[in-house]
Amino acid sequence: TAEMNILKHMNWAGDNKIPPTLMDELGLKEYLSWDKAAFNGNLGRMTAAQRATWDSIYNPIMADFKIKYPSMSKEDLMRWRYQRYMQDYLGTVAAVDDGVGRLLEFLKDNRLDENTIVIYTSDQGFYLGEHGWFDKRFMYEESLRTPLLIRYPAEIKAGQSSKALVQNLDFAPTILDYAGLAIPKDMQGKSFRGLLNGKEKQWRDAVYYTYYEYPSIHMVKRHYGIRTERYKLIHFYYDKDEWELYDLEKDPQEMQNVYHVQGYHNVREEMHHKLDEARAYYKDSDENDKKFLPKVKH
Repeated sequence: TAEMNILKHMNWAGDNKIPPTLMDELGLKEYLSWDKAAFNGNLGRMTAAQRATWDSIYNPIMADFKIKYPSMSKEDLMRWRYQRYMQDYLGTVAAVDDGVGRLLEFLKDNRLDENTIVIYTSDQGFYLGEHGWFDKRFMYEESLRTPLLIRYPAEIKAGQSSKALVQNLDFAPTILDYAGLAIPKDMQGKSFRGLLNGKEKQWRDAVYYTYYEYPSIHMVKRHYGIRTERYKLIHFYYDKDEWELYDLEKDPQEMQNVYHVQGYHNVREEMHHKLDEARAYYKDSDENDKKFLPKVKH
């Protein structure tokens, strides 16, 4: 039921850069009511030079689309939308890469590179066609996992990597730790400085995730779950009661739900136990659902 289909649910303006005037001319309807306004707002913030560059790139693309659209099949349109989206996405990745390079160069030129902590990360992952989707929100690997690169020559050895299960909840405690400041007791994350300098010998063996914004944009069902190094357990709730269990070692694309497979009985029980522990730790419970989500069905 999620509205994350590339053909049906991408924003014509925001995601595919089709101007509202061309949308009107071709009879293209907004998926989200603010699509046109957001697009025009973004253009309005550009300098004259930026707008000239934008027009030089997108005007020919849109002129070609205007000619081809009336004769496009659904498959043609889906492929066009996906290719436009991916090319913009990859262009953005290249721009971010250039920006990071300029930042590192500035630090080096000003002799700040040896004692400056540089963290490269993101708020979430993103679907780029996996499962037939774009966007994020679900607990599947493509949106659950994020990039995390850290450079700090004064303490972190270059070239190392870690499979430790780190969450964005840990970012603030880690930064406070490096700054020599006290970590507030109400922060639920943990500093992973010890993982980076090799002093941490024990770390969590599972991470918890919850998504509750339903019904809302993209209509992703409410769900919560637990992920260990190898397994993932997800519970979809609110207006349904469905469980999913994935063996990430054998099925990294998460295409085979093994929740009811007999051979995974012990794994299922262990994951339920870990999930219960995590929900208790984070105070995420059915009781809180009843308190804060009065329309939840039980």
